[in-house]
Amino acid sequence: MKNALFALFLLAGISTQAQDKKTNEKPVIVETACGECQFGMKGKSCDLAVRIDGKTYFVDGTTIDEHGDAHAEDGFCNAVRKASVIGKIENDRFKASSFTLIKEK
Repeated sequence: MKNALFALFLLAGISTQAQDKKTNEKPVIVETACGECQFGMKGKSCDLAVRIDGKTYFVDGTTIDEHGDAHAEDGFCNAVRKASVIGKIENDRFKASSFTLIKEK
């Protein structure tokens, strides 16, 4: 019984780790905005975040200020935008290797 229980916990741990390191090798379109202002995330200041499959993640690899004035009318603190991204989810954060804001039409 102990061995079966150990195996179950081992498999559950491996499965959780695999999900946490989901990598996008091809560009994916995501929603992006200020995590605190638009997505209601807990943080210390205005920080860039993305929403992937309904879950929000703060972004590493680029900052909110690298994409214009966050407090402008169409800035990340006032609007949810779309971006084409490549990266991976690791430790509950999105590690961006590419982040391209999609222009509004």
